[in-house]
Amino acid sequence: MDPPLPPPPPYTPSHLKQPSHTVLPKQARNHEHIPKQPILRRPRRTNPMVWLGAVMCLVFSLLLIFFGIATLIIFVGIKPRNPVFDTPAATLSVIYFDSPQFLNGDITFLANFTNPNRKLGVKFEYLNIELYFSGSLIAAKVVEPFRQRAGEVRLIQVHLLSSLVYLPPNLAMQLQKQEQRNRVVYEIKANFRVKFKVGVVHYSYALHGNCAIEMTSPPNGALITHHCTTKR
Repeated sequence: MDPPLPPPPPYTPSHLKQPSHTVLPKQARNHEHIPKQPILRRPRRTNPMVWLGAVMCLVFSLLLIFFGIATLIIFVGIKPRNPVFDTPAATLSVIYFDSPQFLNGDITFLANFTNPNRKLGVKFEYLNIELYFSGSLIAAKVVEPFRQRAGEVRLIQVHLLSSLVYLPPNLAMQLQKQEQRNRVVYEIKANFRVKFKVGVVHYSYALHGNCAIEMTSPPNGALITHHCTTKR
């Protein structure tokens, strides 16, 4: 006969059961609160091209500062003056109309370029000369660049032709009346760029010459009066 089974354990309601806790040693608990040390990586070496670019930028900045200071010294010490454009002589050979509004003309004049600076030479660049009648362009020409020494005066003969240039009816009639009165008024505009050089320092800017001229009628039209200005 089998031995009797042991009695079952006493029943305890679930809400009365004590929660189980895992007790950790004190050393383990302290270890959990220790912050982890960051893993330091070895710094990377800077690319030599980056250093080269930085050095070049520095050199370029220093050069800009140097040229800026040098230009300032030139203008404070030397005080360069603007070259002057003038038209001391002119000849009007032809004015005629193929039709009431299409002009043909021929004029030759002396362009006088003067460098008033006593210590600085100058180079004239991009010279463009235009002929106007009452604000309407009737002829134009490009002049070759040239250099002038300090204080030099240069005369250049400029020949301008107008071939079948359209003029509004009112301007065409006005020009014909001026020709009949033996007083023709033209306007000459010269646009050019001048460059000064002192050592390795260059400085350039644009100038605009404007001359109002009054001439007798062709074929032997001569200059009567003229007024010229040169401005930046």
